[in-house]
Amino acid sequence: MSTAQSKKPIPKTFDLVVGTYTTGTSKGIMVYRFYTQSGKLAYLSQIDGVTNPSYLQVSKNNKFIYAVNELPKGEVSAFAFEPKTGKIDFINKQSSLGADPCYIAVDKAQKNAFIANYSSGQVTVMPINKDGSLGNGIETVRNEEGKGPNKERQEGPHAHMSILSPDEKFLFYNDLGTDRINIYRFRPGKDSPITPANPAFVSVTPGSGPRHLEYSLDKKQAYLVTEMGSNIFVFDYDNGKFKQKQVVTLLPDGFTGQTAAAAIHLSPDGRFLYASNRLDTNDISCFAVNQETGELTFVSRQSTYGKNPRDFAIDPTGNYLVVANQGSDNMFVFKIDQNSGKLYQTGIKVDIGNPVCLKFTSAE
Repeated sequence: MSTAQSKKPIPKTFDLVVGTYTTGTSKGIMVYRFYTQSGKLAYLSQIDGVTNPSYLQVSKNNKFIYAVNELPKGEVSAFAFEPKTGKIDFINKQSSLGADPCYIAVDKAQKNAFIANYSSGQVTVMPINKDGSLGNGIETVRNEEGKGPNKERQEGPHAHMSILSPDEKFLFYNDLGTDRINIYRFRPGKDSPITPANPAFVSVTPGSGPRHLEYSLDKKQAYLVTEMGSNIFVFDYDNGKFKQKQVVTLLPDGFTGQTAAAAIHLSPDGRFLYASNRLDTNDISCFAVNQETGELTFVSRQSTYGKNPRDFAIDPTGNYLVVANQGSDNMFVFKIDQNSGKLYQTGIKVDIGNPVCLKFTSAE
């Protein structure tokens, strides 16, 4: 596995775009300026009147933001974005064709969005127009069969993430309700752009509850964090196929409380993998990544100094990690030790209502 970073120069200033739940004090999406020398955050702007933008995606050209609106009758919203000022302007919104959308991905060509509808279990493909606006959804897929052993959480399909393969030939979606990563071929421009692959899915331990997926730097491994099991599954990945090779826990020895894993992210240099855990744990675990095999070795576990760290983001320089504590209405900034990967408190705290999604993007 190569640890070399891209030769493209890293910008000196970044925006941190924050999605929230608007059931509390937040009214929409907020933008902060992030300073790479100090780790400090400064409020820039916000757009109000956006209901439950619980997951965001910034387009590759940095001109648009796409947000799910997590509602029983789900919607997806498009916004124009001005990175230098942080200004966000509403463009349009469309039905997500499902209930409670919780994840959105956008292809590199900025022509398609892929939405995971949690409560209804569907994944929707939605076209993106040249002006950045969203078109009507053109296809939905749903795993009609299968349940999990947890009768309360796994009574049916619950799509939790929709993500393209690194070469964008496949679409994967994690189903918490059926303990599967579903595998579809993606052919843009077709009437039915996604079709089941062969194999059509890979299963994990029953009751695990697959949540989010992350690729290794060389794209030869995939890391799956499971919400209900609080585990990370390590897979060898090749051309749409997953082969399980390791499982590690996020929990300390002897832990008996409630837990719900959430986000998983790789450091920019590919040497460390981090995952957050909620409920009675409220921490982030760090693992060292073996650069030959992709396997994980536990390094440390760090309190997030808040409740329910639903998401976190590592700044593109790899020096800082910002965590969103949904349940305590705050964000904390941690310094990353470049040798060990361990997190250290900086004392930088931002009060913000129900932060649930963090995206770094260039401010230049």
